Amino acid sequence: MRTAEIERKTRETQIRARLALDGAGAYEISTGVRFLDHMLELFAKHGAFDLALHARGDLDVDQHHTVEDTGIVLGQLFSRALGDRRGINRAGYFVLPMDETLAVVAVDLGGRSALVYKDLVKVRLVGDLQAELVEDFFGGFVQHAGANLHAKVLYGRSSHHKIEAIFKCFARAMRYACSTDERLKDQLPSTKGLL
Repeated sequence: MRTAEIERKTRETQIRARLALDGAGAYEISTGVRFLDHMLELFAKHGAFDLALHARGDLDVDQHHTVEDTGIVLGQLFSRALGDRRGINRAGYFVLPMDETLAVVAVDLGGRSALVYKDLVKVRLVGDLQAELVEDFFGGFVQHAGANLHAKVLYGRSSHHKIEAIFKCFARAMRYACSTDERLKDQLPSTKGLL
């Protein structure tokens, strides 16, 4: 089983998390930010990842530490669960319509970190989540997963749908990128022979 477990403690956050890449979409999420919980729940479900994540952060100060550190921990979980990354597809993308919104996410788990993020959200809050922090979540993820991630909303009206479409695309792109190819099971997905 490709699994990982992490406990991260700082002066700002305490996070315990567990991930199984080859799961069935089971989740148990609690971050103190309900909209972020919802996004992580649908990420687990649409990615077919089993994810348990419990975070306590200094929400009395701001949501930033909790949201970014949750992204960091998710990236660390994937990096550990993938191991040396032999046999994985490495890259994946998904395009998803969500009612009036259309989003696309492409990911490469090749070991280099980069983020390009455009969600077109123009409001301060989506549910109880500070909308600008979604980019910080993904920034933490890519730095610790060793991933390139490009996420873009092409158009849409609802801010809720824009962020949700990105997380669903993220889930499906990661599901493919993390999945294994029997023909490549003993190979690193790189001509360099190193990721």
